[in-house]
Parts: sequence; structure tokens; C-alpha cells
Amino acid sequence: MPTLLLVRHGRSTANTAGILAGWTPGVELDETGREQAAALPGRFAGLPLVQAVSSPLERCRQTLEPLLAERPELGAAAVDERFGECHYGDWTGRPLRELAEEPLWRTVQDHASAAAFPGGETLRELGHRTVDAVREWNGKVAAEHGDDALWLVCTHGDVIKAVVADALGLHLDHFQRISVEPCSVTAIRYTPNRPFLLRLGDTGSLGPLAPRAVPHAVPGGDAVVGGTG
Repeated sequence: MPTLLLVRHGRSTANTAGILAGWTPGVELDETGREQAAALPGRFAGLPLVQAVSSPLERCRQTLEPLLAERPELGAAAVDERFGECHYGDWTGRPLRELAEEPLWRTVQDHASAAAFPGGETLRELGHRTVDAVREWNGKVAAEHGDDALWLVCTHGDVIKAVVADALGLHLDHFQRISVEPCSVTAIRYTPNRPFLLRLGDTGSLGPLAPRAVPHAVPGGDAVVGGTG
């Protein structure tokens, strides 16, 4: 199965202001976020990407613009609402410091599987829709480009954390232990037997993720005992 590169959008005006943006319209990248996005083409240089997918929200589409301009073979990014931010309901647009005083905050932190945002969705629903989307796209990319294909999704922090938790077999209650910075890249290689987390929140070079022949590779997506060389 293909390797998925999850790109968190660059730093946004809501990040800078300490606001929970959610699906608030008009939230864009700030100056730092634009600089982070401008660096993506160099970070992805040499990687044979075959597909780009984006959350519908502006900050994600802005993050991908410089990369897509440098990689015309990708065309426009496919937009999939399932990779959109969590629907935070009544929490949307409120300061994080204010939200930290709400009783629900502790549930979100310590018992995420029970967290239901008033007027929004549950974190369980977020996990289900994003993992379902990954599996569907993995099948499509593999059918069109083969099992060694690399594809990317530009999305949001909680979305990435939910996908990583699923890949690691973590209960959703543990997903707050995962941290991904703005414009970081998380890489997951899927195989018929299990996913492998190759990068988590990486902000550096991605060149080693390019497909390559591995000497003494083991068959069937098994892990290399003792670690890879």
C-alpha cells in the first residue's frame, strides 16, 4: 500500500491569536505560515508525489499553493471534506485560554473518546471520518499508481493526531500525547499487515522517504527485526 504524507497547514492567524479556528471562514496563514509554505517545495524535492489532497479550509489550500506551483504534474489538489478540521461547534472561534476553563476541556484532554463538542461533532466521529478517508484514498492511489506511491494530504492537527493514533493502534484517549507543529510532515507507510510510522511532526528534510530498493528486505510488510539498515 502507498505511503501517506500528512502535512499540517502552516501557522495561521488563529494560531497566532490563540483562537480555536475550527471551520471559521477567512482564517489564513500568517507571515510565518506563508514562509513555512514557501519552503515546502524544497523539502519535497526529489519525492515522486502522485496525488495531493486538501482540507477545504483556506489555510490548507494556501499551504499547498507553492508546492503545487512547483509540481504542475500534480494538477490541482483534490478537496475532501473528510480531511477538514474537527467541527468544534460552540467552541469555534473562542480563545483557548477561555476554553481551558470549561469542564469539557478535561474530557478532551484525558478522555477524548467521550468528548462531544456542543453543536459540533465528537472526537470519535472525527477519527472515523478521517481514517475512512485515508483507507479509501490509499486504495485509489494504489490502484492507479502502485503500492510504492507517495501521496499527501494537507490537513489539521487533530486530524493528523487521530490518523496517527489509528496507525499506532492507540486508543483515542491517548491521542493528546501526539504533537504536530504547523507545516510539519508526518509519514505513514501502509502495508497489507500493518502501518509503519516513518516520520512524526518532521520539519526537516524529507528526502529519505523516496521509494528505494532495500537490501535484505523482508516480505509481506513485516517489520525488520533489529531495525532497518
